[in-house]
Amino acid sequence: MTAPWITYRPALKVLDCTIRDGGLINDHAFEDGFVRAIYEACVAAGVDYMEIGYKASKKLFARDQFGAWKFCEEDDLRRVVGENPTPLRLAAMADAGNTDWRTDILPKKQSVLDMIRVAFYAHQVSEAADMIRDAAEKGYEVSANLMAVSTVTETEVDQVLEVLCQTPANVLMVVDSYGAMYAEQVELLVKKYLAAAAAAGKEVGIHAHNNQQLAFANTIEAIIHGANYMDASMAGLGRGAGNCRWNCCWAFSATRSSASGRCTG
Repeated sequence: MTAPWITYRPALKVLDCTIRDGGLINDHAFEDGFVRAIYEACVAAGVDYMEIGYKASKKLFARDQFGAWKFCEEDDLRRVVGENPTPLRLAAMADAGNTDWRTDILPKKQSVLDMIRVAFYAHQVSEAADMIRDAAEKGYEVSANLMAVSTVTETEVDQVLEVLCQTPANVLMVVDSYGAMYAEQVELLVKKYLAAAAAAGKEVGIHAHNNQQLAFANTIEAIIHGANYMDASMAGLGRGAGNCRWNCCWAFSATRSSASGRCTG
């Protein structure tokens, strides 16, 4: 439902990607206390999801060269969040080509994670579809993140969406990896994703980068046209120019938060 964007819209979901995307600037070498502080802030603010890191292959990435949040092993997760006895849902990203997903992503009943975010480039869509099916069969919510969509042709986007709509992915994310898009492109892509998602019973979201100082504006644009999931990070921490700022998404969803009795920032 594309409710008027200036009023109460309970379908809106905010996902904090501070640790996962921010970790790309320090090899995910965050101290436990920092990760715990982000977690506690997300809980206190009523944020819906926290993306706590990657499920990266230890065969490709040496454990002694990266922080714990590059791998999100269960012992590390529980050391910070325990059993997560809160409404906040925890997510990890699995990159096509960089994840031993068959073995390293455990069944949901053995994990404190709630969502797996499958990230891939257009030429990796076949593996991504297999990863999505595997994560869904293991009991997770799944999002499909076609990266660098600003570099993909319209025909390729259509073909990727056709494949994704045959998978059990819950959310299709419009990912502006390079912060290259303007409002007109965001509108076109969100509408294209929504048209595909509607027939398949899926949601659409936006992950914006701030290279042109448009991450917040483009996130608003996506929401206006019907996207219900929005990624953001605290102070915009993230790769390159960073992400949409978390406090901006707070302000945008203040009506929703007030209605649910949650902190509005």
